[in-house]
Amino acid sequence: MSTDSLQKLPRPFILGGTMIISGTAVGAGMFSLPIVTSGVWFSGSVALLVYTWACMLISGLMILEAMMHYPSGVNFHTSVKDLLGKGWNAINGISIAFVLYILTYAYISAGGSIIEHTLEGIVSISQTTAGLLFALLAAFIVWLSTQAVDRLSTILIGGMVLTFIMSVSDMFTHVQPAVLFNRSDDNASYLPYALATLPYLLTSFGYHGNIPGLVKYYRKDSGAVVRSLVFGTLLALAIYILWQYVIQGNIVRDAFKQIIAQGGNIASLLKQMSNVSSSLAVSQLLNTFSYMALASSFLGVSLGLFDYLADFFTLSDDAAGRTKTVLVTFVPPTLAALLFPNGFLYAIGFAGLAATLWAVIVPALMARASRRRFPQASYRAPGGNAMILFIILFGLINAAAHVLSLLDLLPVFK
Repeated sequence: MSTDSLQKLPRPFILGGTMIISGTAVGAGMFSLPIVTSGVWFSGSVALLVYTWACMLISGLMILEAMMHYPSGVNFHTSVKDLLGKGWNAINGISIAFVLYILTYAYISAGGSIIEHTLEGIVSISQTTAGLLFALLAAFIVWLSTQAVDRLSTILIGGMVLTFIMSVSDMFTHVQPAVLFNRSDDNASYLPYALATLPYLLTSFGYHGNIPGLVKYYRKDSGAVVRSLVFGTLLALAIYILWQYVIQGNIVRDAFKQIIAQGGNIASLLKQMSNVSSSLAVSQLLNTFSYMALASSFLGVSLGLFDYLADFFTLSDDAAGRTKTVLVTFVPPTLAALLFPNGFLYAIGFAGLAATLWAVIVPALMARASRRRFPQASYRAPGGNAMILFIILFGLINAAAHVLSLLDLLPVFK
């Protein structure tokens, strides 16, 4: 089909792109947000969430700005190499591949565990087999098209919103301002814990791997992509703030010390929640939410990896080319998940540091280079050159916080 014919086709709905972005960002990891932000508590967490959301949205718009100068279908490999050179491209490529492969690996492992647990008592299936089936299903959906991911993500996000509202509605009515603002502790300190919190929030707004695919999906309509990014990230932000509100408005701050001491997992959080709500109903609804959140994030992350690898290996967009790309996308992490089902825990800590590089610092450098190379642009991210420096500073702060956390040099609430 010719380019002219493609331009005449009706543009896909903004809702689809919005769901891909929000679905990729909002994963099951959101359950840990009230735990990792317990040091800064509600007001501090909202301020840091808004700050992180704004910076991650702008960095995404900077990627869009750079991508608009290249043909539809071009991904980070081609654009970064052209704008920043082979050195930056190699560093960025390693970062992207590492982050997206590790996340795909993690989702396959977690998905296999969830399927095994769900089908327990109905049919005997091992975690290995369940993980393989989960990967095959996702691979088939990604192979079909971005539109297939769009439609399934819309269904999953709709289900997530419904189960989320149902699960927190009872707790919403029990929120106590005294608990929400920790009025019982006049000597509490919050600011010292802010730096350690930032890297966790950054990963909660990770969607950048999907931007080149959306540029192609919307046939380089920058306005459509911008609205998808804005609405998608705003939906994620709203879900996060509501989650913080109902959890930190019901569970006192000191109780989180016990949750953290028990490993900071969802089971410990649910145990505390049972004191203010029907534990069985809430647990079942939140489990359903977590399944859909994991599935939507898995689809979004693997689609981003698929698009990047298609550009890296210059694979065609026909059935044969997409089959090759699917194999390169899913075979390595699936094999890793089958052979080392828990190994990703050792590498996932470094994935956040790599994400800081390719989702924050490199986009700012791309925007600076593209403005010098292409002074007449059809789209420009807001903020001018001052915003580029602001985003780079945000990335450096997060990178420093991540390294200091790994070295146990930052104060941690416990």
